[in-house]
Amino acid sequence: MTALPPDVVANLERENARLQAELRAARDRQAASAEILGAIANTSGDAERSLQQIAETTARLFGASSVTVMIAEGDQWGKTIRVGDGSKRIGSNLSAEQLRIGGPNLPGTVVHENRQIHIPDLDNVDPTMARWPGPPLARAAGAHVVSGTPLRREGRAIGALIVFRGRPLPFTAEELALQQSFADQAVIAIENARLFNETQESLARQTATSEILRVVSQSPTDVQPVFDAIVLTATRLFRRDMAFILGCDATTYWAVATAGREGLLTVPHLAPVAIDTDANFPSRVIVTGKNLHLPDWSAVELPEYERMVHETLGINSALYLPLLREGKCVGLLGIAGKRAGIFRESEIALAESFRDQALIAIENTRLFNETKETLERQTATAEILKVIASSPNDVQPVFDVIVERAVRLCGGRMGRVYRYDEGIIHLVAGHGLSVPGLSTVQRVFPRPAADDTTAGRAIQSRRPYFVTDIENDESVPALSRQMIEALGTRSQVTVPMLRTGEPIGAITVGWAEPGAYGDQQVALLQTFADQAVIAIENVRLFNETKEALERQTATADILKVIASSPSDVQPVFEAIASSANRLLGGFSTTVYRFIDGTLHLMAFTPTTAAADEILKASFPAPVASFPLLELVHGGKVAQIADTEALPDAPLRDIARARGFRSMLFTPLMSAGAPIGMIGVTRLEPGSFAAHHVQLLQTFADQAVIAIENVRLFDEVQARTNDLQESLEYQTATSDVLQVISRSTFDLQPVLDTLVESAYKLCGAKVGLLYLRSGEDFECKAIAGVGVAEASLMFKGRPIRAGRGTAAERVILTGEVQSVTDFFDDPDFDPKVRKMIRDAGNADSSIGQLRSTLAVPMARDGAVIGVIAIARSQTGPFPPRQMELLQTFADQAVIAIENARLFDEVQARTRELAASLDELRTAQDRLVQTEKLASLGQLTAGIAHEIKNPLNFVNNFSALSAELTDELNDVLKSAALGDKTRNDVEELTQMLKDNLQKIVQHGKRADSIVKNMLLHSREGSGEHRPADINALLDESLNLAYHGARAEKPQFNVTLQRDFDDKAGTIELFPQEITRVFLNLISNGFYAVTKRKMENGGTGFDPVLRATTKNLGDTVEIRIRDNGTGIPAEVKDKMFNPFFTTKPAGEGTGLGLSMSHDIIVKQHGGTIDVETEPGRFTEFRIVLPRTSHISKQN
Repeated sequence: MTALPPDVVANLERENARLQAELRAARDRQAASAEILGAIANTSGDAERSLQQIAETTARLFGASSVTVMIAEGDQWGKTIRVGDGSKRIGSNLSAEQLRIGGPNLPGTVVHENRQIHIPDLDNVDPTMARWPGPPLARAAGAHVVSGTPLRREGRAIGALIVFRGRPLPFTAEELALQQSFADQAVIAIENARLFNETQESLARQTATSEILRVVSQSPTDVQPVFDAIVLTATRLFRRDMAFILGCDATTYWAVATAGREGLLTVPHLAPVAIDTDANFPSRVIVTGKNLHLPDWSAVELPEYERMVHETLGINSALYLPLLREGKCVGLLGIAGKRAGIFRESEIALAESFRDQALIAIENTRLFNETKETLERQTATAEILKVIASSPNDVQPVFDVIVERAVRLCGGRMGRVYRYDEGIIHLVAGHGLSVPGLSTVQRVFPRPAADDTTAGRAIQSRRPYFVTDIENDESVPALSRQMIEALGTRSQVTVPMLRTGEPIGAITVGWAEPGAYGDQQVALLQTFADQAVIAIENVRLFNETKEALERQTATADILKVIASSPSDVQPVFEAIASSANRLLGGFSTTVYRFIDGTLHLMAFTPTTAAADEILKASFPAPVASFPLLELVHGGKVAQIADTEALPDAPLRDIARARGFRSMLFTPLMSAGAPIGMIGVTRLEPGSFAAHHVQLLQTFADQAVIAIENVRLFDEVQARTNDLQESLEYQTATSDVLQVISRSTFDLQPVLDTLVESAYKLCGAKVGLLYLRSGEDFECKAIAGVGVAEASLMFKGRPIRAGRGTAAERVILTGEVQSVTDFFDDPDFDPKVRKMIRDAGNADSSIGQLRSTLAVPMARDGAVIGVIAIARSQTGPFPPRQMELLQTFADQAVIAIENARLFDEVQARTRELAASLDELRTAQDRLVQTEKLASLGQLTAGIAHEIKNPLNFVNNFSALSAELTDELNDVLKSAALGDKTRNDVEELTQMLKDNLQKIVQHGKRADSIVKNMLLHSREGSGEHRPADINALLDESLNLAYHGARAEKPQFNVTLQRDFDDKAGTIELFPQEITRVFLNLISNGFYAVTKRKMENGGTGFDPVLRATTKNLGDTVEIRIRDNGTGIPAEVKDKMFNPFFTTKPAGEGTGLGLSMSHDIIVKQHGGTIDVETEPGRFTEFRIVLPRTSHISKQN
């Protein structure tokens, strides 16, 4: 075979090498394309990863030092992929303006001119490209060659592929074609990613729509979950930073739902904002009802509100879509981002679909809620009617149900129901009231219906009263403003409850939001108000029938108690209190008696143990300490609507301690005079109904009947008991006196008898008697239970003045002493207390003793002994027991002093003491049985009764003193030893001294009796200086008590106005007193007559006495508000035997005698001023020095 020439072989080898190089390059290009296509396939949804792979493959295949892929978005650059340090360095040194599309730069020119540009040598750049900023930076980064290839989609350049080669080797045509191929693959990657993402977005939109529709179907009654789902989905699908839904009304908008990238948000600054198109973007959408698309906030002038949003949240773009229902904007959907950028049409369409879904949800919820509300209203009406039927006698459950249903069905925050009764508004039910709000409402009500509350305005106008927004309504009353603000509401409606056109209450519902009510809520409230009226009327009719039956039953029960308890009014009081409290619906009821101006608690219905103790501890108390109750004491009904408004603290303090707020008191009237009262209280403030006042008067009349029955019964019993008691006292005194008379020379039986009688008659357990022995007092007699124990304790244990026991205190003070409780007296002797405690508590033991009473046995002002009694009860001793024990002490003194001296004198003295005791007893008995005559008559009677035995004592004592002298004369001649004679003289002298003392004190008593007789008989008496104020005050007291003794039901208010400078006047005290008594009695007659003419009611009798210093004279005025004196009578009133009183009631001498005493005896004047039907006033002027004194 012929060998080939060498040059042919060389050519073949070169061609083979070339072909192999081309083959390797083709394989590399195919591998690169496959690698790029694989990357595109593996990153179907991520164009950025595909572009990164293309840039890296390009750099490796072309041996490039750097590669840049830039994607245009409109006229701006979007994504940029850089591979290699050179590309990154160049990119970091060029601004966006230097690289703008269409500008003098490589990538901008490639895209703008849509052509490939090749710069084969950066050291020799074409003059047209010399001003580009990129080539110098590329050369500085080590590049020698650069090319730019457009990325075309549908023939339009959408980006640029920039390749930098570090070797000074230009790109071949094949390499430039390959770069175009890579650029096309980049477009494929971008388009694939776009299609993939659009498909994903479409799927996501469909999924989101499905999820929102699912939430709509799951939440037919509440639109909030739908709103939350919409904003969460919008934030996710639009890849924005925030989405929100706003609600709006005519004046403001507010956030309904807000979401961010992290989930649902609560944005404080999206609280209600005023609608103002100049102040914020949402207002423009709400007002125009059109979409508002703001892709770049930096390109527009931001209102103040959006500037705050931009500065606070960094928002730079937003899309707002109005929520329109029937052409009216009810809110808007907003989507906002921190990055500026437009919302594509597809995104706007998606946002509109979300907006429509929100509207669908709102409408579905509205329709559902309307149906539900209708059903709830029907259900509520049925429930209220059911409560009305099940509670025929109590309207409170109906009020409670009505206010709860009204609040719930009206969507309110709280509600209240008021009753309007006798001009007063009362809060009777509430729902949803906070503690501060309830406290505020309770401070305002009850109160009269007036313009100062919304309830008062609704009741007065008989029309609903509306508060749209408390913060912007200056017409709302101040009190209601306080309540609304305390309750946390902004708006409310108050609808009156009308019965036959007249208001009987009101119902109020409040909302937290302003203007939260509509015609539907008002109509619903009116329905509830009508149902409340039906309930009130039903209960009224039912209760009227029931109360009538209960009144009849209660009256029968009380009359039964009266019949079964003729001698004890207490069961009647208790029955009356219980029945009155039950029938009047009271919290507590009390029955009192008026006794000598003092209020005594007789019966009450219990509440709590602590409150009952407070009530019992408050009485008895003077009526004057309760100014309001003086009205009742005057015979009138008293009502206290609110005890907190009382000016007098005692009654208000009792009300607070017992827990009630209103009171009603009715007097117990007997023969026209109040003898007590019955009172009913209630927990809530407010007035009592008229029929309740009448009912309480019925109970008061029954109490008076019971009191009168018992009084009549007790008069008979008291008379019998008085006689029995007097007999017991006389018997005991007689026993003591008999012992004294039998024990002339032995004092111990007398002492024993005294102690025995004392403890028995005083109802005690133990009696003791101490006698002085030097500085000590020794126990001489003990009687009662535990005598052996008491003897060991007290006998042989002398006592002295001190504080340890009642007996020691008597020695110390010389006065009656008592220890009301051994174990509660801090000064009581602890040794005695211990001995009593250690003695046990058997009936026969002194261990049961708890209190003691001790009285002094005194002689000439000095304590010579003590009588004490002890008992098992604690508390003070009755005055009667003190007097009785003192009587025994006095008898002990008499026995000690006279036992061995003169039995007959002592016996007579004891008879006198017994007589005085009987007179005291008779006097007390006459007062208690209301048969006491005038004080002057009683004084005269007592004086006459005492004078006969007193004369006997005086005469007998004087005679006995003379007999002792005669006895001494007789004994002088008798043969007696010196010792015996001395003893006899000493004894007779002592007897004479005692008798002289009896004579001395007898004369003193005789003087007292004479003065009493002188006071009671007519005559001028002694002429002397006298205190005119004292005489006038004494006359007022004598006349008043005399009138009360004659007519127990008599009552008059005495007013004194005495001038302290009036001083003394020379006069006949008895005569002037007679004048005063005559004028005062005439005044009593006049006021009594006027009171009878007025029917006993509506008139307060008053008699006023005044004195005034006029220098040399003194003026005395006596004025009454009685019938007055006619002119024809006034001219003849000082004539003798002239009188206007009925026959037997006047002599006609009183004023004539008074005129003579004042004018003739004292040189004074007497005048009268009167007005018929109004008053009469006598004016007396007396000289300080009478004419008798001047004559002397």
